Amino acid sequence: MMGSLPNFPMLSIRRLLVALPALLVALATSAHAAPVKTGHVVAELVGDETALVPGTATTLALRFAIEPGWHTYWRNPGESGLPTTIDWHLPGGFSAGDILWPAPRALPAGPLMNYGYEGEVFHLVPLSVPANATPGTATLAAHADWLVCKETCIPEGADLTLDLPVADHAAPSRWHDAIAKTRAALPGALPSAWHASASATGAVITLSLTPPANAADPGRLQFFAIADRHIEPSAPQKQLAPENGRYTLQLPVSHELSGDFGRLRGVLRADKGFVVDGGKVEAVALDIPLIGTPVAGPKPSPTQSVAAVAPPSLPTSTLSLPFALAFAFAGGLLLNLMPCVFPILSLKALGLATSQADDRRASRYEAVAFAAGVVLAFAALGAALAGLRSAGEELGWGFQLQSPAVVTSLAILFFVMALNLSGVFEFGALVPSGVASWSHANRHVNAFASGVLAVAIASPCTAPFMGAALGYALGEHAQVTLGVFVALGLGMALPYCVLAWFPQWRRALPRPGPWMLRLKQVLAFPLYATVAWLVWVLSMQVGNDAVIRIGIALVLIAFALWAWRTWRGAAHRGWGGAAVVGALAAVLIAWPLFAGVRNVADIAQTQPTNGWQSYSPARVAELTGEGRPVFVDFTAAWCITCQVNERLVLNDAGVRDAFARAGVALVRADWTRRDAAISEALAALGRSGVPAYVIYRKDRAPQLLPEVLQRQTVIDALAS
Repeated sequence: MMGSLPNFPMLSIRRLLVALPALLVALATSAHAAPVKTGHVVAELVGDETALVPGTATTLALRFAIEPGWHTYWRNPGESGLPTTIDWHLPGGFSAGDILWPAPRALPAGPLMNYGYEGEVFHLVPLSVPANATPGTATLAAHADWLVCKETCIPEGADLTLDLPVADHAAPSRWHDAIAKTRAALPGALPSAWHASASATGAVITLSLTPPANAADPGRLQFFAIADRHIEPSAPQKQLAPENGRYTLQLPVSHELSGDFGRLRGVLRADKGFVVDGGKVEAVALDIPLIGTPVAGPKPSPTQSVAAVAPPSLPTSTLSLPFALAFAFAGGLLLNLMPCVFPILSLKALGLATSQADDRRASRYEAVAFAAGVVLAFAALGAALAGLRSAGEELGWGFQLQSPAVVTSLAILFFVMALNLSGVFEFGALVPSGVASWSHANRHVNAFASGVLAVAIASPCTAPFMGAALGYALGEHAQVTLGVFVALGLGMALPYCVLAWFPQWRRALPRPGPWMLRLKQVLAFPLYATVAWLVWVLSMQVGNDAVIRIGIALVLIAFALWAWRTWRGAAHRGWGGAAVVGALAAVLIAWPLFAGVRNVADIAQTQPTNGWQSYSPARVAELTGEGRPVFVDFTAAWCITCQVNERLVLNDAGVRDAFARAGVALVRADWTRRDAAISEALAALGRSGVPAYVIYRKDRAPQLLPEVLQRQTVIDALAS
């Protein structure tokens, strides 16, 4: 005999029957929100509830699962970065509000300070459901864009959808707890028992917090301004000791102060939290009037925000814009004497020696064209460098030579120039006679191209004064960066312009004669040596396979040029075909070098040896923490100045003995290929390129040595 049925209340059964359709639809559609995996983020739209109830409001969230070590950005990203954006595509009558931003965290990036998120983050968005929403399934679609960064920054985006049923009832979704936790942690109003005020005195804003009696200590405070260019992100915020129960935080005004700054608006985070309604929150929102008129503050030192991850920083640089321009101009002058530039200067001087007195006007035009080529090439290089750095790339002077494709191109260019100087071919024989005649008649075009070429050749070199000037330039606005690079170009072009503009100064040059042909041929050999050096640089960047590849490619190029000249000299036209085949074969063989394919086994053999250790900030901090002085050689295979200093000074027996007597740990920071840690360390030192030589000691500021080393300079620095 069957037992009796349970006696359920009739009202509960009726509610169950009414809610059952909504529950079934929810179960059928709740999985229709497929996450999207981009390069470093998993993104998806999620809902707080399992259904959309007409005439109510609910919460959606853009959920990010960010790869470890990477981060996205807050509404004010700080000194670099971009905030996340959502472009909604909703059914008729639905409307989405603005993002409710969680409190950010400070994310140091070299000398910069950014604001953002790591790990898992929910961007909450309120959604209004229209009262006349049609029962069924509503597709909520959005396109999200974000910037995700580590050492590099990558713009990412995704088209996301979430299908939810429209029903009379809704239940909490699987994301409800996470969304509720995020909502509870959103910066809310400061507890009513607290009082906040803000006043401006010059370039400092004083934020004062007066707590109620017996309030718990909030701990360390940090303020994140909502408006850009109000508070300087990378400058330190100074928290004073509590006085009469009042907490005071001094905020530095931005050096780029702009816009109306009559209220202090932002998020205040406390590491011990604020007590709100018996609970604690980590952050509160502030929007309070600002008493007084703030003024723009000084630009912060590029080392202020990296103290936690790098060795002790240098004191703030006192270099001003006029001095930076003067240093850049002097560095450009001295750049003409560097080994990588002097052959080009010699060729230009050779051209001046053949000029006649009646060519004075033409010589001046050529000088102006040469100077224009130099200055514009430097300006383009500075603009590219500033643009890439503003996009998040950690780059410095000579960055283009970190590319195997650029090094390969320069090796081929120098080899072709050397063959020309050796007399293997003439450039006029490679082009139609009409083009050759036009080129000869337009010498100013050739002079302009020579200026551009001189800059390309000068890019591996760093002359005295250049390091400080470029380090200052790359920490300033783009206009200042361009101004310093233009000053560098003017300094480099000046000697040739002076010789061209004042013919009487040419009397110091030898008279034209047969010696000029021999000098032209002799100047080919420094170019051959440059090619050999570039091949070695390639082997350091790509591996030993690069040597045989570039060697075969250069032989084929020499054959192609010789065959082409032979054909142009009225030989059988088959030689022209042979020249084309040789050139194509050279490209095919050298192509992996342009692609930068590396032989990892070969690269592993190029690590520092002979007492030198590989660079890392942690290693330097560890060694200095042990009380040992550390000498760091910031170098690169493509930096000629670096190689000369290494062979003539750092490998000197007396210098090595001085290192040993002082117990110095030797660390080599090889920047041959792009390395974000080295870029950040250079920026922290106020430098933008190599060489740079630094002595780190415990509890002392780093000691920078000159770019052009001398034996006694190093020994004296160690003794100090």
